[in-house]
Amino acid sequence: MAEILEVVMIVSFGASWPMNVIKSYKAKTAKGKSLAFLLLIFFGYIAGIASKLMNENYMSQIGTKWYVLFFYILNLVMVGTDNFLYFRNRKIDKRRNEVLINLFND
Repeated sequence: MAEILEVVMIVSFGASWPMNVIKSYKAKTAKGKSLAFLLLIFFGYIAGIASKLMNENYMSQIGTKWYVLFFYILNLVMVGTDNFLYFRNRKIDKRRNEVLINLFND
């Protein structure tokens, strides 16, 4: 039962990430994003995965309880994608600002 509740928690946290990734992709701006927040969440998921991998009781039952680790990894991939998009969007913001500066300086 504890694993089911953990999956519910992970799925609840992870449900917003696909929408957030799509929004980041479409927005093409890093404005309003917090890199510190994204990295903190990213490392939190790494810690959760490491916790599962180091838990002998969980690992002895991985054949039947693989889904818990799966959702941790899925969320990690989503947050990692959002991190990647943050840096892509920051680069787009920088180029956009350079174009604006050049327009006003000419």
